[in-house]
Amino acid sequence: MSFEELLEQVGGFGPFQLRNVALLALPRVLLPLHFLLPIFLDAVPAHRCALPGAPANFSHQDAWLEAYIPREPDGTLSSCLRFAYPQALPNTTLGEERQSRGELEDEPATVPCSQGWEYDHSEFSSTTATESQWDLVCEQKGLNRAASTFFFAGVLVGAVAFGYLSDRFGRRRLLLVAYVSTLVLGLASAASVSYVMFAITRTLTGSALAGFTIIVMPLELEWLDVEHRTVAGVLSSTFWTGGVMLLALVGYLIRDWRWLLLAVTLPCAPGILSLWWVPESARWLLTQGHVKEAHRYLLHCARLNGRPVCEDSLSQEAVSKVAAEERVVRRPSYLDLFRTPRLRHISLCCVVVWFGVNFSYYGLSLDVSGLGLNVYQTQLLFGAVELPFKLLVYLSVRHAGRRLTQAGTLLGTALALGTRLLVSSDMKSWSTVLAVMGKGFSEAAFTTVYLFTSELYPTVLRQTGMGLTALVGRLGGSLAPLAALLDGVWLSLPKLVYGGIALLAAGTALLLPETRQAQLPETIQDVERKSAPTSLQEEEMPMKQVQN
Repeated sequence: MSFEELLEQVGGFGPFQLRNVALLALPRVLLPLHFLLPIFLDAVPAHRCALPGAPANFSHQDAWLEAYIPREPDGTLSSCLRFAYPQALPNTTLGEERQSRGELEDEPATVPCSQGWEYDHSEFSSTTATESQWDLVCEQKGLNRAASTFFFAGVLVGAVAFGYLSDRFGRRRLLLVAYVSTLVLGLASAASVSYVMFAITRTLTGSALAGFTIIVMPLELEWLDVEHRTVAGVLSSTFWTGGVMLLALVGYLIRDWRWLLLAVTLPCAPGILSLWWVPESARWLLTQGHVKEAHRYLLHCARLNGRPVCEDSLSQEAVSKVAAEERVVRRPSYLDLFRTPRLRHISLCCVVVWFGVNFSYYGLSLDVSGLGLNVYQTQLLFGAVELPFKLLVYLSVRHAGRRLTQAGTLLGTALALGTRLLVSSDMKSWSTVLAVMGKGFSEAAFTTVYLFTSELYPTVLRQTGMGLTALVGRLGGSLAPLAALLDGVWLSLPKLVYGGIALLAAGTALLLPETRQAQLPETIQDVERKSAPTSLQEEEMPMKQVQN
């Protein structure tokens, strides 16, 4: 008897699985609240050099400011420079005084802001960029971008740790570690007294949040039968979209970065309590030889799903026989992902796809400027557009398959970014439409890659495989904010880079095997058997095929 047959007896989709999806909804909502938080947390409002005796109204750009602040080529007042000396203006006493001192009319000398900056607080009361003594603007703007990179670097490291540890110690225990760590480190970030403290605590928070990205999807899928994996995967991914739109509302209501960070962190507290009802993966328990605990969860699943269970078919002895077939003698290792030809091929392709998905998604998501909307409207629009694209994913993965859906959504992202390069800067409406389309396709690619990757790896290495791919994916996410700095070389270069990487990932996705009609593989042998010739598969125990 296989685990799939056990799951069929206790119910592969019912109240037990729906409750599990609901309990694991909170981590999915929390992830975008933190991952996209830099849109509001690190926002850089309009600013100029602080000047003694400057008008109280920031937007009041009168002749007084003209005497102290130079203008940029586009006509706006400079954000980072001031005149070394007040400039003469027509028909002013200042102009007469300068002429009496014999000052020349050559190009006036400018100097950096030596007395700090004045910020426009009409949209944000405070951000990390405007924090007193931090002033992450002008010469320090690289540190502002680096904060997001540090965060995603933390996610990268956490993905490795949580992937390995959850395969060794279980999904549920590590989910508790992720919740508690996120809560403690999030509170510490909100209380940061220096940029260094903030950067360190946000990096560690990213490591803790990686547990949610690695554990939640497999923990859901490992309790689901093949027929309902797609609908459950897409349904659970809508909670991410809910978090994206919720961030727009929370960011609009809370304009101070410390209180905003506190607001998106405190929900971890009820999440810790909810783990009392979250079941451990019975698949994982059996591979580790924990028969009694797996038997208890299976009986609980049968009761909640209203399935009458035969004592013989679901006795502890019967479950022990299944465990004997699936038990892992050797602890999982990241090297196992590359020891055999089929797994090596899958792992290499997956890391390229995950890098492309993350790099293009966060490149699009964190760039909310130049669309003719304010930051709150853009964030809400970017969240709302994800819903119809999730429906597209649901239909596509069921009929076209995972591989074509993955490649198609990445290709759509690349085309939207490429076409946007050809649109004139005067055509803001078309630019907005293309940006929204690109965001929708990139989210569809993100939704697909979680489902697709979870189905490619065997149970004994699923968390390890997800950890590896998420590691490389978060590397892409951490580089995305830095790639935006390429606009200093050429304004359109960031979009070209995002689109080019998405196109490369689309081509790589076509090299992966299709999983639409296959049961979840349990062992490495199951994965390798798929690549064997048909005649050999028939001689060995074949993978069952079920209609999705």
